[in-house]
Amino acid sequence: MRIIVISVILAASAALTGFSVLAYDLFKPGRDTVPLVICTAGLWLLFALAVLLLRGVRGRAVVVLILAGSAVIGAAAMIGPPNTSTDSARYAWDGVVATAGVSPYAYTPADDRLDPLRPGWLFPAAETTDAGTPVCVGERIQTAHKTPSGDILCSALNRTGVPTIYPPAAEIYFAGVRALTGPDAQYWPLQLTGLLLSVGTTGMLLAGMRRRGIDQRHAALWAWCPLVATEAITNSHVDMLGVVFTLAAAFLVSTRRYWGGGIALGAAIATKLIPVLAAPAMLRRQGWKVTVAAMLTFLLLYVPYVLTTGIGVLGYLPGYLSEEGYEDGTRFALISLVAPGGSAIIVAGAVLAVIAVLVIWKTDPDRPWLGQLVIIGSALLILSPRYSWYALLLVPFIALSGRWEWFAVPLALTLRLLVPSLPVTRVALAAAVVLIVAITMYRAGPVVFQRRIRPVTRPPRPVA
Repeated sequence: MRIIVISVILAASAALTGFSVLAYDLFKPGRDTVPLVICTAGLWLLFALAVLLLRGVRGRAVVVLILAGSAVIGAAAMIGPPNTSTDSARYAWDGVVATAGVSPYAYTPADDRLDPLRPGWLFPAAETTDAGTPVCVGERIQTAHKTPSGDILCSALNRTGVPTIYPPAAEIYFAGVRALTGPDAQYWPLQLTGLLLSVGTTGMLLAGMRRRGIDQRHAALWAWCPLVATEAITNSHVDMLGVVFTLAAAFLVSTRRYWGGGIALGAAIATKLIPVLAAPAMLRRQGWKVTVAAMLTFLLLYVPYVLTTGIGVLGYLPGYLSEEGYEDGTRFALISLVAPGGSAIIVAGAVLAVIAVLVIWKTDPDRPWLGQLVIIGSALLILSPRYSWYALLLVPFIALSGRWEWFAVPLALTLRLLVPSLPVTRVALAAAVVLIVAITMYRAGPVVFQRRIRPVTRPPRPVA
């Protein structure tokens, strides 16, 4: 009966996932904020209920349920186009450009020289009004202008006036997908790839947990997580590929394959820079091997692009950091309360440095995931990015460690994405900090408090 109930809940979760993808998005003039918040809350409640019920399941049924749920919910997430992000349109364009033999770092999408490469679904033709004025029409379509001609450009991409920001492993991934599907396939190729990577990560977790004596039921914390379906599949964020490489690095290093772990870590950082946060937990033992392998892999992946584009491989990264408020400290939602302006950068850097040192010092090198959980989760709380998909990197380490309370971080970032209000963000992040600290103290409570409260007793002196 428990298995049947879990199956029904997973089916309901898949149905609600598909419905929310088809019915609501953030691209309408009024934004479907309220219905998206309600659907998201419903998905997280179904997720929590299914995970709780799974605790009573034993045997092979655990693996079957977890894999089936991962595949079914993920497939439902493919039922419509991206509904909260336009990043995958930029991924597709970078892939189209690369397969045409052009470096994605060399030109902006608005450059006139790229006109022969433009597929109609990414760059639809402008429509003409009764007054003869060209206008861009479409829910995901933005109005821009070509350079240097100044002609109107209707685009599904964001930031058409700047070069790409993505590192080389991501660009190779985009090119590989487009090489298989061609330029006219729309959003589904990256969604399908995200589904395959997501289910593959579920399998990797199940296998890794079995070999290390970790309860395999914890893999459901990744497999059924609403954030994974939404951001890895519906919105097809390249962070999913970074998760695969980072998790592989953690498993390799934990089995003392340091060179292989370093190569995987370097590939993860060359996919999206944020996986560098996972590195300190893998440096306790033979850390120099991991560091050297990661650096060499990262640099070697950049070599072909540096040879063709030079310093242009930095793309829009410097401008992005400034745009997001990390240059002047305004992006740090919590730290800016006590350290406004530029001082927030110093405080944030100092806190992260202290956490990194503690993680290197305290992490068990055979089980680095708890340290990775702490430093990645803490960094997300400190940096407070606007984008919930950054938290994808956190989820596999929640699963490996079983520390469900850290789901408060992706929940807070999801709320920030859907309700872009600084006061709401601060309340959500503060609540996440309180919950994590409270549950962590509860977990360690009996030992910690006994050590602190128990009176010191000395053995009686022997009687002469």
